[in-house]
Amino acid sequence: MVLTRILTDFIRLFYPNLCMVCHSDLTKGESTICTSCLYHIPRTKYWLDSENPVAKIFWGRAFVQNACSFFFFAKGSRYRKLLHQLKYNGKKEVGFTLGKEFGNELKMIESYKNIDLIVPVPLHLKRFKQRGYNQAEEIAKGLQVSMGIPLSTINLVRYNYTETQTRKTRTQRVENVSKAFRLETPNDFKGKHILIVDDIVTTGATLEECATTVLEVEGTKVSIATLAYTSL
Repeated sequence: MVLTRILTDFIRLFYPNLCMVCHSDLTKGESTICTSCLYHIPRTKYWLDSENPVAKIFWGRAFVQNACSFFFFAKGSRYRKLLHQLKYNGKKEVGFTLGKEFGNELKMIESYKNIDLIVPVPLHLKRFKQRGYNQAEEIAKGLQVSMGIPLSTINLVRYNYTETQTRKTRTQRVENVSKAFRLETPNDFKGKHILIVDDIVTTGATLEECATTVLEVEGTKVSIATLAYTSL
C-alpha cells in the first residue's frame, strides 16, 4: 500500500490529475472536474421554465417541445474554457462529465421523462476524422448514463461538409447548414420523442435544421438540450 501510494504520487508529479476548471488536485471519486467546481457551475436552470430564452430561439422556426442549456457561456467565466477543451483539445471526457451532470437535472423534470431517444448533432465524416470524436456525442453519452435513455448515433447524419459557424451572422449560419442533414432510416424515429443534443446554442441554426429534418417523420416530437448557452 505504501509503495503504491509513493508510486502514484511520483507519477502525479509528471501527470497530475487536476480539475480542468480550478486546477486543484482531484480527490478519490472525482473525475475531470472537482466537486466544488461542478457545484458552482453557473447553471441556467432553464429546464424549470418552458418559456426560457433557449426555447424562445425556436419559436416560429421549428416546433420544439422543450429546449434548454445547462450553463451560461459567459465572457470571462472560468467555465468558458471547458468547451474549448472539449471541442479543440481532445478532452472528450469534459463532455461526458458535464453531460452526466446535466442529465441528473433533466431526469427530475416531467417534460423530459417521455424522451425515447437521445440524438447528438452529427459531424460530417471529414470533420470527425480530423477531430477523432464528436463532442456532441460525448455529451449525449453522459446524458444517457444519467437519464437511462437509449442513444442513437447512426440515423441522423450530416452529409454536407459545412464551414464552421463561428463568426457567422444568423443569416449566414442558416444558409451554411441548410439541407445539411438527413435520416438514414426515417422509420426508426417514427412516433418517437427525440432529444437532440449539442455543445452550445447561439442562434440555433444548426439545431433548427436538425429538428426540421427529424420532424419530417410522421409522429415525431423534438426537444433540445445543449451544454452551454450564449448570445451573439
